[in-house]
Amino acid sequence: MSEVENINELLQVRRDKLKKYQDNGCNPFDHVKFEVTAKAAELKADFEAVEGNEVTVAGRVMSKRGQGKVAFYDLQDSTDRVQLFLKKDLLGEDVYADVKTFDIGDHIGVTGEVFKTKMGEVSIRAKKVTLLSKSLQILPEKFHGLKDPDLRYRQRYVDLIMNPEVKNVFRTRSKIQRYIREFYDDRGYMEVETPVLSTLAGGASARPFITHHNSLDIPMYLRIALELPLKRLIVGGFDRVYEMSRVFRNEGMDSTHNPEFTMLESYEAYADYEDVMALVEDLFGFLAERVLEKNSVEFKGREISLEAPFKRARMVDLVKEHTGVDFDAVTDREEAIRLAKGLHLEVKGHESIGVLIEEAFDVFVEEHLVQPTFVTHHPVEISPLAKKDPEDPRYTQRFELFISGAEYANAFSELNDPIDQKERFTAQVALKDAGDEEAHPFDADFINALEIGLPPTGGLGIGIDRLVMLFTNQASIRDVLLFPTMKPIE
Repeated sequence: MSEVENINELLQVRRDKLKKYQDNGCNPFDHVKFEVTAKAAELKADFEAVEGNEVTVAGRVMSKRGQGKVAFYDLQDSTDRVQLFLKKDLLGEDVYADVKTFDIGDHIGVTGEVFKTKMGEVSIRAKKVTLLSKSLQILPEKFHGLKDPDLRYRQRYVDLIMNPEVKNVFRTRSKIQRYIREFYDDRGYMEVETPVLSTLAGGASARPFITHHNSLDIPMYLRIALELPLKRLIVGGFDRVYEMSRVFRNEGMDSTHNPEFTMLESYEAYADYEDVMALVEDLFGFLAERVLEKNSVEFKGREISLEAPFKRARMVDLVKEHTGVDFDAVTDREEAIRLAKGLHLEVKGHESIGVLIEEAFDVFVEEHLVQPTFVTHHPVEISPLAKKDPEDPRYTQRFELFISGAEYANAFSELNDPIDQKERFTAQVALKDAGDEEAHPFDADFINALEIGLPPTGGLGIGIDRLVMLFTNQASIRDVLLFPTMKPIE
């Protein structure tokens, strides 16, 4: 018999069992409620307090041992596993016979007395057993588990069953998001919600997902950032706002990029990018204390210190440090292109000096920024929404936070000059017309908002998924997303 035929036969056995239960008037899918009084982890942690007590637990059968008149099953609930002691004399001959037919994966409810076996295993001496749901599929073999990454991501529900440690990643994710809200709420920020669908996709340089609104008969876009609506709220008179929600970018996928991801953005009136740097240091320190209970984290085999202050360095200075090329001293674009070609950068010939600085940074600098580093003063050409540095208007009051070679935050003193903003939007439109699909669109209503008056404002964006990767030491963004984007199976 082939492996496929064998599996099909085992699957049929489970369906035959279900039919037999149903024919006998015991359809497991008829249960609509079950009262649970205890969890597996609680029983183990507080055994002395619950020893001898009668409890009711519920979960999934994960293993079966024993024969004859005694059996031991492992029941797994949302917190841990607990051993069930099943004895024919206690359950009765008919119930015990039914229990012996249960399969691994079945959901059951059990009432019984808490005790420890001679081997010291916290267990429940079952007095009553109820089949709550019949598993008609076969779980992966326990010693090998579910190891195929592709299958783990496609069938996360099976991954969570077979690899319980995965649950801890998502528990930590939930904690991080909860503590972020606590951090901002305690500082007087108001959490808000802004539209996911809009007629323009702005606030970042990215290719959007496009859809169509049938009733209005217009194209609409899934948001690529939260920025522009939040700044409109600052114009409207809210001094401190934040939003933590999904954004969507129709771009490539790799270990740090998924088309759908969670972004935190916050804006504070009367603050600048220096204030935002201090806010980021405080936030990372706060999360480290609450989540890790220390001021450092182990990530990709290195100890990353999250203790303030973080290193600060201008982008152009870091490029000079790692390449020997001082773009800061270059004022002629052709000279900048010649220098970039000398670094073997991919140059098409139309790039501005600022774009070439960014290219050199991406290739030669990013991977070397292991400990937290604020990379500051990005060129104006790559920062269409940031305020110019008054000491050198070629650059902006902007920073990105890099850790272990990846960007974790992007922030700036927000551009609030409507005339300057209009000019930069116009320049972005020219880039879009030249074929740059990620160039920023012209947002006339945002210009109008700036003309109404945006006070000096400090803004911040943090990718939550990468933050969770850092705090849980995960190498891929797919390991911190419950349901990452996957190509459909043909």
